[in-house]
Amino acid sequence: MKNICFYFQIHQPHRLKRYRFFNIGGDHYYYDDFANEDFIQRVAEVSFIPANRLMLDMIKENEGRFKVAFSISGVALDQMEIYAPEVIDGFKQLADTGCVEFLSETQGHSLSSLIDPEGFKEQVRIHDEKIELLFGQKPKVFRNTELIFSDEIATLVHGMGFSGIITEGAKRTLGWKSPNYLYQSAEQPKLKLLLRNARFSDDIATRFSNYNWNEYPLTADKFINWIAATPKEEQVINLFMNYEALGNFQKKSSGIFEFIRALPRFAADKNIGFATPTEIVNTLKPIDKISSMHPISWVGEERDVSAWLGNTLQQEAFNKLYEIAERVRMSESRRLKQDWVYLQSSDHFYYMGTKNELPFSPYSSPYEAFNTYMNVLSDFKERVESEFPSSIGNEELHALLTTIHNQADEIDRLEEKVKDLEAASGTASTTIISKNEPVKKETNSKASPKPKARPATSRNKGKTEEKENKTK
Repeated sequence: MKNICFYFQIHQPHRLKRYRFFNIGGDHYYYDDFANEDFIQRVAEVSFIPANRLMLDMIKENEGRFKVAFSISGVALDQMEIYAPEVIDGFKQLADTGCVEFLSETQGHSLSSLIDPEGFKEQVRIHDEKIELLFGQKPKVFRNTELIFSDEIATLVHGMGFSGIITEGAKRTLGWKSPNYLYQSAEQPKLKLLLRNARFSDDIATRFSNYNWNEYPLTADKFINWIAATPKEEQVINLFMNYEALGNFQKKSSGIFEFIRALPRFAADKNIGFATPTEIVNTLKPIDKISSMHPISWVGEERDVSAWLGNTLQQEAFNKLYEIAERVRMSESRRLKQDWVYLQSSDHFYYMGTKNELPFSPYSSPYEAFNTYMNVLSDFKERVESEFPSSIGNEELHALLTTIHNQADEIDRLEEKVKDLEAASGTASTTIISKNEPVKKETNSKASPKPKARPATSRNKGKTEEKENKTK
């Protein structure tokens, strides 16, 4: 039986305010709260809320046979909790159905997997704890930022205990092979790979309402017929796209919601089912190994990471950010670490891109995006250096902090020992006092009577008489 695996990405960065050179050192708040609130609420109204309602209805209408997966970045969850909590409530309702899976990813939707392994693992841990707290699921399948994947990343992800990873079915990696199978990593064979079918995914996400497309209009029965026409032995069709395709990129007036709602009915007629990524990983066997020495992604013609690191502006900002990664990890400042996560979002580097037109950028040019980001980063670095001076090397600083932490632990241990000794000493003194306490005389009726005078014996009586005679 052929299965459709639906997965939706949800991410919104913390957009930066117009941060000037003269703000450095005096203004430590970097975000455009008005723009962030306005954008998340508008997207929630036209896309997330009605789409969640649609997914819930589809699960109920099809009695649990329709299934779907979501990957929600930590920065998007933070904003939805503040500005659109009803979206979170909708996802909780979906989680309760048992037909929805939540995937793992980095907390900040970052590129840390390319340069900072320790920071990458820490962000994944924080994100997964958030998912488990909100939706009661511990993610089992990993989805990296922008589907970035390589053999090195596969090793990192496998080491964290994930059973599968989602990535792009890029031709530069697949060659003549089809993305419609389950694969395994050549570097870590126990890690299963689900590959995005770019053609079918983009038919919905980008071409659905394009009047110039030769297949317009796209109907549910036509789309399912295309899937059914794939070779019989092909096991799974992975449809991965942005959740905003429902209602925002493809407007409600285009009929996108009705199209999605009708898919399960036509799929059932063709004996095509729906499955979550974990179900695919657990039920299908990989047919081959996939290797990618260089990172791939789902963006651009090249399907590489040039959309974020393709020019000198992006590379300069990227390297300047991560050169302080180790020092930030040493910090215990909650505010500093939160800003660190938000500044790592891949969007900041994407806005600096010069290859293609950037329709979602809040800046007038890549150079404005670069200047704003570098001003913010300069202030952030000053805050880091005020806590950890740059004159001290990382190794020396780490050794000093280790010594301080060890001393703090030793002080805590000694204080506990003192408390134990004081407690023991207090018990002993109480015992001594109770043993030496004088016995009180009893004055009640049960007290012992005074001893009586002994009666005189015959011997004593004679002596008494002799004494009386001598006196006379």
